[in-house]
Amino acid sequence: MSAPEPSTIFETAAAVSSAVKAMPRATAKASGPHALSAAALAVAAQRFKDAYSPIVVAGIVRVIESALVAAIGFALYIWSVPLIDSGRYYIGAIAGISLLSMLAFQAADIYQVQAFRGHEKQYMRLASAWSVVFLLAIATSYFTKTGDQFSRVWLGSFYVVGLVALIAFRRTLFLLVRRWTRQGRLDRRTVVVGAGSSGDALIAALAAQRDSDVRVIGTFDDRGDDRTSTSFNAVPKLGTVDDLVEFARHTRVDLVIFSLPISAESRILQMLKKLWVLPVDIRLAAHSNKLRFRPRAYSYIGHVPVLDIFDRPIADWDVVMKWLFDKIIGSLVLICVAPIMLLISIAIKLDSKGPVFFKQRRYGFNNKFVEIYKFRSMYVEATDANASKLVTKGDPRVTRVGRFIRKTSLDELPQLLNVVFTGNMSLVGPRPHAIQAKAAEHLYDEAVDGYFARHRVKPGITGWAQINGWRGETDSREKILRRVEHDLYYIENWSILFDFYIVLRTPFALIRGEGAY
Repeated sequence: MSAPEPSTIFETAAAVSSAVKAMPRATAKASGPHALSAAALAVAAQRFKDAYSPIVVAGIVRVIESALVAAIGFALYIWSVPLIDSGRYYIGAIAGISLLSMLAFQAADIYQVQAFRGHEKQYMRLASAWSVVFLLAIATSYFTKTGDQFSRVWLGSFYVVGLVALIAFRRTLFLLVRRWTRQGRLDRRTVVVGAGSSGDALIAALAAQRDSDVRVIGTFDDRGDDRTSTSFNAVPKLGTVDDLVEFARHTRVDLVIFSLPISAESRILQMLKKLWVLPVDIRLAAHSNKLRFRPRAYSYIGHVPVLDIFDRPIADWDVVMKWLFDKIIGSLVLICVAPIMLLISIAIKLDSKGPVFFKQRRYGFNNKFVEIYKFRSMYVEATDANASKLVTKGDPRVTRVGRFIRKTSLDELPQLLNVVFTGNMSLVGPRPHAIQAKAAEHLYDEAVDGYFARHRVKPGITGWAQINGWRGETDSREKILRRVEHDLYYIENWSILFDFYIVLRTPFALIRGEGAY
């Protein structure tokens, strides 16, 4: 993509922003597999634990501490206050103190992973905030003339026992966080694009930060070794940007930071066209740029200013919400359709010889292979595990029962097992396509540029494309293109309500039976 160089930094930013926003609908050629360097393979082979979201960890700590405060208040009320006394004042006071404590700790800035690491000032801030909460509680009781309703023994005990319990909890949390840190669960595995002097400066700035969760595992640059650093601060150069796409499918990459100057607009856009298919956060470092935006235009990684380019779809609490949606709704649906699945199993056994279920490898999250379950709809001898030839209308390979369950998509019901038990699929998401599936004699990734961007989220049993009629046979590039467009729209606009809407619309879409044979 080429464009005249903007005359000011603000015009440059506007051009980059506009191009980035349009990119999901652009025609970015998906990169094929690349042979990784020995250094990249060595880094990819390193063992690591699954990451915990700092935002989710902080949210859970909020809930636990609020519940702990409330539990202590009620326990002390039962112990110290005569049962004949009315409890409505105490219930209100306990609820208010629990809420105020959460707000006070937030104001004291101790709800973040850096604070959980156990620095002494955390405990001083906690004690100060806890004291302020009780001063506010006492002041409120005085001005509302309800002070006589509360036991002084209860109030004093609540303050002392609550403070001790909160400090003990924070100490336990410190031990947990220290263990998670050693395991790498709180690290953001980061790669830097740009292995020159600006990249070295960025790595040094990130390494100099105390308690940083950023762990730089390598650099990537399209320039030759004669123009870039092969290693800096024990961070090796692992390959080119094309190699980065393949590398991110071999190991976990959470964050990509460009260390290139924003004035290199064309070069940045060329690289972004390759990387936007990955489920990672992408940032543009601004630490070495001489031209500056207003402060509110930046986000920060520690003290390093960056510009947000792409965010990982469905992250932090969204991951938790979608996981709960899949497990709860998926389990309910599985229970409801279990009798139907039993009847289909009997019908398949009576109709033709062979197993009831059919397992097939398909593309899943981040382009990795997943094994999905379906009801067998073809004769055993005609089964096509790679779907090198898609099923067409009147296909002789399909059994009598198979025609019905394929037409109604009932053959997909066993994938509820993938959702509820194996967790490699969601209820709603882009449909997982077979490895050798084709449109007009072209593999899907050859027929649609940027095809693999649909794999930035888990595949689903149903999806936005399916309820809009884009399912079944793909005998033309137009059909797979429309399907991918709907998948990308879903990814960019995901919400729990959107998932509910798609699930509710799915039965009506299946009744129409369009495009499925």
